[in-house]
Amino acid sequence: MENRKSKISVVVPCYNEEAALGFFYPAICAVADKMNYVDWEFDFVDDGSSDKTLDVMRKFSLEDERVRYISFSRNFGKEAAMFAGLEMATGDYVAVMDADLQDPPELLEEMYNYLTSGEYDCAATRRVTRKGEPPIRSIFAKMFYKIINKTLDFEIMDGARDFRLMTRKMVDAVISMSEYNRFSKGIFGWVGFRTKWIPYENVERVAGETKWHFWKLVLYSIEGVVAFSTAPLMISSIVGLIFCFLAFVMLLIVFFKTLIYGDPVAGWPSLACLILFIGGIQLFCMGILGQYLSKMYLEVKGRPIYIVKENNEDYANQRKNSAVLTK
Repeated sequence: MENRKSKISVVVPCYNEEAALGFFYPAICAVADKMNYVDWEFDFVDDGSSDKTLDVMRKFSLEDERVRYISFSRNFGKEAAMFAGLEMATGDYVAVMDADLQDPPELLEEMYNYLTSGEYDCAATRRVTRKGEPPIRSIFAKMFYKIINKTLDFEIMDGARDFRLMTRKMVDAVISMSEYNRFSKGIFGWVGFRTKWIPYENVERVAGETKWHFWKLVLYSIEGVVAFSTAPLMISSIVGLIFCFLAFVMLLIVFFKTLIYGDPVAGWPSLACLILFIGGIQLFCMGILGQYLSKMYLEVKGRPIYIVKENNEDYANQRKNSAVLTK
């Protein structure tokens, strides 16, 4: 009896990647042809694109039975698209990668070899250079990894990409974490499993523009800290205690200075500055608390992470029905 081939599912979240898909699809097909000792499945997720990304996916699905896709009813974000792709993937091994070819498809063979050796459950990539990236963005990225790793009981690798190949067991573990506020880099680290890190130099996008601008990355980093660490709450509590202690010390100083030396309380400008400073600290701490409350609010609503408007089976049925009606 012939042994069943292993299957690799490639999850590709897409948002306005019409131009890039024309380069990505031939590249991933070339890798699949080279690795013909495994079966392949290409799972595209259209994250509510406003260009013709969906039309390109439809075309691929008609020409290649390995191609499957789903299209969201609106833009839900890359995290939702990645989660949806992992849910729809049926392979024994599942890869997540971008369509802009910044994630070199050629690495999939090396990643697969690491996993089939039995030593690792995941083969992931990390950039060793940030060539082509704005310097300010690189500085803040390095700071983010240093700060967040000091607050976690697991490590998020500096320069880690979403591009990785995982075993079915690890994928199922990731899918089981169906939280609404998702930070995949943290989720991949939290579930554990043995990971082989593959370093590579940064690659420029083959087409299109990046969707991750500076402030969007800042908000995403805040999302990551709030999702996996309560350190900001602890910091705000410590700051509150420090200011309470300082206020008590200043009260004693003013009391004894007035009692012993008869020195009246003075310094209204400095007092006004102190009030503004302490008020700012209070608002900052309230903002930290508000971030955690807002995440809890979104979680308890129980809303779906994404809503599917169309998939490749829907499109195929529509074409069949249209063909019948025109006869």
